[in-house]
Amino acid sequence: MNFWEYLESRHQQLLTDAYQHASVVFQCMVVATAIGVLIGILTYRSEWAGSLATTVTATLLTVPALAMIGLLIPIVGLGVPPTVIALTLYGLLPVVRNAIVGLRGVDPALVDAATGIGMSRLSRLVRVELPLAWPPILTGIRVSTQMLMGIAAIAAFASGPGLGNLIFRGIASLGSKNALNQVLAGTLGIVVLALLFDAAYVLIGRLTISRGIRA
Repeated sequence: MNFWEYLESRHQQLLTDAYQHASVVFQCMVVATAIGVLIGILTYRSEWAGSLATTVTATLLTVPALAMIGLLIPIVGLGVPPTVIALTLYGLLPVVRNAIVGLRGVDPALVDAATGIGMSRLSRLVRVELPLAWPPILTGIRVSTQMLMGIAAIAAFASGPGLGNLIFRGIASLGSKNALNQVLAGTLGIVVLALLFDAAYVLIGRLTISRGIRA
């Protein structure tokens, strides 16, 4: 059976795995973005706090994915829970770092002007600082998503969802007639999903970032 015949015969399962893979990455990115931006907001005004937040999230990223998931299995079990926790932790660094950089890069004159017209600190943050910091934050989200697309494949080690199951099954059955097809289908599926997500982020950027800020 060649690769195209394999895709045709397994297309329903491939679509299901692709949906699960995209779903878990999307959900983890939503959580990582919320936590990462919040950490950025809480730490960007302080040099040491910002450095601490960046160092801690960077340290989490240095832990091998298999080790991270392996450590989580005795605590939360197999399946979705260790996958979600691991991916969320891995997705924090680019979001936290870019949120801090973006918020620190806002022109102080604009913040002073907002203060001068009577805006509260929360209003300045929501209506002035975060919109101006959004481009680098979105870049951080894009980087995190690309990383998580690949890392999510390792979740198959803990019986997690997604295309990694195809890759692991193919590797485990090397020498069988469909082993290479499974690995190739899983790998190409992840690449296609990563490209689709990135294209979606480009569209979001065009819709949410004004021309003046992009310039």
